[in-house]
Amino acid sequence: ARSRTVGELLAPTSPFDKKCGHENWTVAFAPDGSYFAWSQGHRIVKLVPWSQCLNNFYLVLPFRNLLNSTRLSLSFLIECKLSSQRHNLFSLAGCILMNLAFGSSVPEKQSRCVNIEWHRFKFGQDQLLLATGLNNGRIKIWDVYTGKLLLNLMDHTEVVRDLTFAPDGSLILVSASRDKTLRVWDLKDDGNMMKVLRGHQNWVYGCAFSPDSSILCSVGASKAVFLWDMDKYSMIRKLEGHHNDVVACEFSPDGALLATASYDTRVYVWDPHTGVILKEFGHLFPPPTPIFAGGANDRWVRSVSFSHDGLHIASLADDKMVRFWRIDEEYPVQVAPLNNGLCCTFSTDGSVLAAGQDGSVYFWATPRQVSSLQHLCRMAIRRVMPTTQVKNLPIPSKVVEFLCYQI
Repeated sequence: ARSRTVGELLAPTSPFDKKCGHENWTVAFAPDGSYFAWSQGHRIVKLVPWSQCLNNFYLVLPFRNLLNSTRLSLSFLIECKLSSQRHNLFSLAGCILMNLAFGSSVPEKQSRCVNIEWHRFKFGQDQLLLATGLNNGRIKIWDVYTGKLLLNLMDHTEVVRDLTFAPDGSLILVSASRDKTLRVWDLKDDGNMMKVLRGHQNWVYGCAFSPDSSILCSVGASKAVFLWDMDKYSMIRKLEGHHNDVVACEFSPDGALLATASYDTRVYVWDPHTGVILKEFGHLFPPPTPIFAGGANDRWVRSVSFSHDGLHIASLADDKMVRFWRIDEEYPVQVAPLNNGLCCTFSTDGSVLAAGQDGSVYFWATPRQVSSLQHLCRMAIRRVMPTTQVKNLPIPSKVVEFLCYQI
């Protein structure tokens, strides 16, 4: 089935715009779903109120015969209107934006540096932060509501390739860089760098927190997939299985699964607690033979994202296709065309997938399915119990397999 396009946010283009520096490397939704942000290319971050986008997208849906022309004009008006507001257009002073991430604070989560009595910033629950990673190794932290630059973090020596905030509201930020390191920052301690995680032998492409913020996954060149204990800042294990660079990763909403995307034309779904590959989604048919296991250049998988229902995964590859997968099926349930796509992510409610291309963003309606009571119970259990504890439960083996996503 072909996924339905619901909207676009288009960047103004000229004949000279199709060049290095105009790529849309990152798209992101605020944790509460209030804002959507993306790299428009040419060193600019743009934000739009997500509710305003949805209202315009849904407005044009009934007029299917006029969808293309109406959708383009509405999205252009949104861009022009927001560009006139200073705090919705962040200038990065000549640097190319490589990634961004939203973060929000929970006041009860104190800084991990217990000896610090005074802080320059008192982040409240009504604040929304935006972290931007740049090609010169710097990380800039902005207040979304005022447009004020709060912090300028400068310890990386190479391109900052990915950023992720801990989901628990502690404002712990992790950055992944081509300098082969991950760095852990405590924004509640005025951006103090708490730890440097070393282990990658080559570029680090991406990182992602588990939903409970206890585990960090990092992926990089030379087939690297590492899991880190974020309480002890130590490596838990290295996951072996990919045959080429791994460029993206994301945990399922219950933390029981981990999806990784690689240039070997595959998306693997792992059990992060055991290191076992539970599912393989291939983007090259027939699959590469062992001697060519590294894949084909026109099938490299660039991005992967888990839906909030825990049943669907979206992947974006160089074959000009976006695919929607169910975790219990072998083949995509929906597909959509996209040229030169580099990143994708689901909205906070899972109803829309956003994907970036050359400074613009395209949105698709995601597969809609009512989750079974069995699956909802499984997610509730797996949020609080790792695989080892589930396997020790005094229940039938088939139920254990279901809870471990093995059937």
